[in-house]
Amino acid sequence: MARLSSNQLQIFLDIATEAVMSAGAILLDCWGKIETIEEKGRPDDLVTEADKKAEDAILAVLRRHVPDHQILAEESGRLGNEENDYLWAIDPLDGTTNYAHGYPVAVVSVGLLVEGIPQVGAVYNPFRNELFRAARGLGATLNRHPIGVSGTEELSKSLLVTGFAYDRRETADNNYAEFCYLTHLTQGVRRSGSAAHDLTDVACGRLDGYWERGIRPWDIAAGLVILEEAGGVASAYDGSPLVIESGRVLATNGKIHASLSQSLQEAATRSPYFSDRTHAIAKEQLLK
Repeated sequence: MARLSSNQLQIFLDIATEAVMSAGAILLDCWGKIETIEEKGRPDDLVTEADKKAEDAILAVLRRHVPDHQILAEESGRLGNEENDYLWAIDPLDGTTNYAHGYPVAVVSVGLLVEGIPQVGAVYNPFRNELFRAARGLGATLNRHPIGVSGTEELSKSLLVTGFAYDRRETADNNYAEFCYLTHLTQGVRRSGSAAHDLTDVACGRLDGYWERGIRPWDIAAGLVILEEAGGVASAYDGSPLVIESGRVLATNGKIHASLSQSLQEAATRSPYFSDRTHAIAKEQLLK
């Protein structure tokens, strides 16, 4: 992959920043005024007019600055020249379910991948006015101040975060076993409802580790750059190199990475919540 200069990275980072700030302003403007909430093919996978307006704002910024680049957007899909090596992965509202319910935990995420590798990321939380930014080799910041991951070295002393995919009612591979098992091994497991939010919380040391399945590139592209530039580590569940299209990610401060990876692999065999019978009972209850 051709190495981008610091100047090029800074230009792209400024574009990402403009995009997330524009979308964040729309989310605040629409807050508490949502009239239409739709489902995208399955229960709980929601979209609102705020998602669409925020995405339009991001697209307008990208088309003005980098009209020849590819775009992968949560609501609009893949746009632009697919032969171009530059791909912007955008989530205009990561945390739509929270937003639709009036729960103020949601962010805007814009990341740039070059030849499939995340290089630039900006994540903006309009409710806390927190802007996370990073580019490869340039470090990570929160509101322009440098950030770094936590120093927690033991899994038993860690605070983690995770999430549950929209297909959790349809599969036994639903993260329930992992959640329960790691709740017992750590000081707690939180759930924010936003993957990008989770990655930035690990990046700035508020949390020590994060894992999730059923995610998409637009959920994590920006957050991965921020995490790694803050000193964190991201991989597949088993510790092998992360494939961003795989739908699974393990991200930590680096110090608990091996132990969290091992525990994720143990969870399926050691937790009673993963049994087929347990899954069948849960499904029966949902259908009543």
